[in-house]
Amino acid sequence: MRFVILALRRPLTVVIALIAVALGSVLALQRMPVDIFPQVGDPVIYVSQPYGGMDPQQMEGYLTYYYEYHFLYITGIDHVESRSIPGQALLKLVFHQGTDMAAAMGETMGYVTRARAFMPAGTVPPFITRFDTGSVAVAQLIFSSPSRTQGDLQDIVLNRVRPLFATLE
Repeated sequence: MRFVILALRRPLTVVIALIAVALGSVLALQRMPVDIFPQVGDPVIYVSQPYGGMDPQQMEGYLTYYYEYHFLYITGIDHVESRSIPGQALLKLVFHQGTDMAAAMGETMGYVTRARAFMPAGTVPPFITRFDTGSVAVAQLIFSSPSRTQGDLQDIVLNRVRPLFATLE
C-alpha cells in the first residue's frame, strides 16, 4: 500500500527507480557467465585391442607400438596414452577442444586398419569407442502409465516424444 501512495505522490521518483532497476538487470545479465554446457573434459576416443596369450611387454611391442605410431597422424590429436595389460592393449586418444569428432573417428578407424597390417596373424579388430560431450546422455526420461501397455508407451515415446528432443540444440 505504501508503494502505491509513494507512486501517486512522487511519480517521477518511482519511474527513475524502475528505470535504474531495469538498467541494472540488463547489465547484470550481460556480465553474468552462462554455463549451460560446461566443459566435461577433452574429447576422447578409446581403442581396446584384445590379443590372448601375450604378456604386457609383448603387447607393447607387437600391438601398442604400431597403434601409437599411426595415431600421431590423426588431425586434431593432443596426445596418446596407452596401457598394456596381459591380453589387452588399451589406448586413449585425447583430442583438442573443437575437433570434429566424427572426422577423427573416421581417421582413427583408417589408421587402425593401417596399423593392423603390421600385427601378428589372428589379431582381431579392436573395440573403438568415442567419448565426448556429444556422445554422453544428459538426461533420462522414464515413462509409465496405468492404462497403456509397454508396447503402446514405447510407440508413443519413439514416434512422438523422441522427435521433439531430437531437434533441441
